[in-house]
Amino acid sequence: MRIALLEDDQDQAQLISAWLESAGHGCSVFNDGQDFIKGLGRDSFDCVVLDWMLPGMSGIDVLKWLRTQYEWPIPVLFVTQREEESDIVAALEAGADDYMAKPVREMELVARLGALRRRSMALEEADEPVIEVEPYRIDRTNRQVYLGTEEVKLTRKEYELVVFFFRNMGRILSRSHILESVWGTSPDLNTRTVDTHVSRIRSKLSMSPEAGWRLSSIYQHGYRLERLQLDKDAGDEPAPAPAGPA
Repeated sequence: MRIALLEDDQDQAQLISAWLESAGHGCSVFNDGQDFIKGLGRDSFDCVVLDWMLPGMSGIDVLKWLRTQYEWPIPVLFVTQREEESDIVAALEAGADDYMAKPVREMELVARLGALRRRSMALEEADEPVIEVEPYRIDRTNRQVYLGTEEVKLTRKEYELVVFFFRNMGRILSRSHILESVWGTSPDLNTRTVDTHVSRIRSKLSMSPEAGWRLSSIYQHGYRLERLQLDKDAGDEPAPAPAGPA
């Protein structure tokens, strides 16, 4: 799991980061709110851990930004010294999924983050047994992908990559995030593996702006899958459509 940690106390940040990495997770540390926001523009994560008391932009302000500007319902764990009932309510109402008061304990922190991720994934699985976005239909029960009425023959990893892109449609995904999510952690893999598989599924699924789709490479970062729509006021040039399944 890829975790973004916003914590201005460097000793505390190093400790939590070490805990998470020893549990097999990747952890990127940010020391202030603006840094964190820039970081989310450069990389992608599975969960977020936010401190409340920060210089400049508070954790609550960052959380509100996350829920209004960030398009995907990423799980958020609030970790702070503030433990009054009113503080807990304020954090939850602002969009936090869970709350821990400092000092945090290693095993509890790791367990809570794991529970948040499992809950998020269970909701995704329950809500989308079939992903259907014209002209594609992804039957997740039978692990089949259709272009129109024709089944597209994909390898196991190509299928998993297609599902990952469609579940994160419109989102910029780093190559390292794609590798970890689809292939798992392995020292034998590199980003060329992602590039090769993306090229194959782009071809097999006939994804092109002319067909209303763009699976684009983001320079020095990763990829984004976008559904396009015809913009009549712009000379019939395809324009990005709202993200998310139809």
